[in-house]
Amino acid sequence: MTSRRYITGLALLLLLFVVGDWRARSEEPKAAAGDVQQESLRGVTPQEAIELVQRNKKNPDFVILDVRTPEEFQSGHIEGAINVDYYNPGFEVELGKLDRAKTYLVYCRTGSRSEDTFAHMKELQFRQIYDLEGGITAWRAAGFSVQGQKHQ
Repeated sequence: MTSRRYITGLALLLLLFVVGDWRARSEEPKAAAGDVQQESLRGVTPQEAIELVQRNKKNPDFVILDVRTPEEFQSGHIEGAINVDYYNPGFEVELGKLDRAKTYLVYCRTGSRSEDTFAHMKELQFRQIYDLEGGITAWRAAGFSVQGQKHQ
């Protein structure tokens, strides 16, 4: 009887070890030194975005990415922004051509397209991406200026 308990106990310990090892391997790995911090992959408010823009005014590795249509872009955009049309059939190819080592502030009109773009850029392993929550609509509502706005 004692040897049966001993063998059952050993089998149970072995099972716990195997299950524990499997669970540890299946969990997402912890960030290693040099990995992108979650802080650099997140949404930002218009106030946080304007601070990013001002802090990086002369930084060639900071890109403001407007993913609206060219018509929307011409109706007013954040100063210095580049336009890559989310609805263009070649959008994903154009996105893939961008330098993954640069820092991006992504926005659209209200946040839907930029949120999708943000997720896609994360999948493509861009290192630093910020999504302007609420898009240029929230930017304007916060009182921040836009460039290229048509006067009526």
